[in-house]
Amino acid sequence: MNLVLNTYGTSLSKENNSFVIIHKDGRQMIPPDHIKSITISKGASITSDAALMAIENSIEVLFVDFSGMPVGRLWSVKYGSISTIRRNQLDFTLSENAVAWIKKIIMQKIDNQAALLYSLMPDNFDNKAKINASINRLNDYRKKISKLTGNAVADIAPSLRGWEGAASKIYFETIGVFLPDDYKFSLRSQHPALDIFNCLLNYAYGMLYGKIEGALIKAGIDPYVGIFHRDDYNRPVLVFDIIEIFRVWVDYVVFSLCMQKAINEDCYSVKPDGSYWLEALGRRILIQSFNDYLAEIINMNGLDRSRAMHIELYAQNLAQMFLKN
Repeated sequence: MNLVLNTYGTSLSKENNSFVIIHKDGRQMIPPDHIKSITISKGASITSDAALMAIENSIEVLFVDFSGMPVGRLWSVKYGSISTIRRNQLDFTLSENAVAWIKKIIMQKIDNQAALLYSLMPDNFDNKAKINASINRLNDYRKKISKLTGNAVADIAPSLRGWEGAASKIYFETIGVFLPDDYKFSLRSQHPALDIFNCLLNYAYGMLYGKIEGALIKAGIDPYVGIFHRDDYNRPVLVFDIIEIFRVWVDYVVFSLCMQKAINEDCYSVKPDGSYWLEALGRRILIQSFNDYLAEIINMNGLDRSRAMHIELYAQNLAQMFLKN
């Protein structure tokens, strides 16, 4: 179970070796072996006894802001593995192997984007032609990226960044064509979101950031030592690299919610500056939908595991790669 406390006034404490959730509708006791992670947003609280019990039971405790972005976490004073992983990680960032690694990630991102667009293929001839044209343009950028060469990531970063951005612009413009009118958007906006589609995307990306960061820490990898994203001070920039592989999962969930018209005006608010923010109902729908999606069993690399577990396996495999580097 992924426990999410995002209602103002909700608290989490410890009683008789169980967690106790106290909220406006009463109280609920949950044994620690039923919980995999705890997410706490502003307005909710956790006692020190509950925090210590989470640490003792290897339960991830993540604190997030109103946009779903992680702002802090609790974990044991023991790192996930030996320091050799992190020493080799530093060497890897400056090696030629890092060039091949980040190219593979961005090409996989574009493949995922093309696959999602292909899944939208309609019977309508004009829209079918638009999707095919967009997929062809994505493939063109993928081919350009595949031919990039350099001795270090810095050598290819400007071209890689430009072509990745151009591909993403095509991708989101095409998705926007198929959304219901109430969910259409003019451009990709982050902080703040200027429409409900981007608002949902940003919040769910924040959830995904937290899960990837936690997987890296558990595997013994330093999430603050990035490879492609290397200029963000005091930010988990390696997470920004790796999330590119998994972003399509968020895109699919958000697109599906919009197509089902599951998010209405009770789910969000619009501030005076025009920014969109999810309210409690919207957060509840999105969090449940995304966590359910992550819990589904899929086959990746020949293994049938939940999507959440595949993220952890990726981090473990990355740690092994650093060890062998």
